[in-house]
Amino acid sequence: MGILSEAVLNEQLAALDGWTRNGNELVKTFTLRNFPAAVAFVTQVGFLAEAMAHHPNIDIRYRRVTLTLSTHDAGGLTEKDLVLARAVDGLAT
Repeated sequence: MGILSEAVLNEQLAALDGWTRNGNELVKTFTLRNFPAAVAFVTQVGFLAEAMAHHPNIDIRYRRVTLTLSTHDAGGLTEKDLVLARAVDGLAT
């Protein structure tokens, strides 16, 4: 899977709610109801990521969960990152 062009990345990023670009990474912080809800969300993300064979970096700070996506073996952002971002957003609704 190839790295996305700037034009495609910018267009797709505009369609994602709350995701921002930080270099070669997509980042979003989710604020959950409480710590148990944050842990449950991370568990759901974990199963989703495993099924997709694409794993985010995850930071849990009480009820805030920050996910960072990048396709490390490709050296940047690919369609995999966008697909996972959209799927994770589906979990959060």
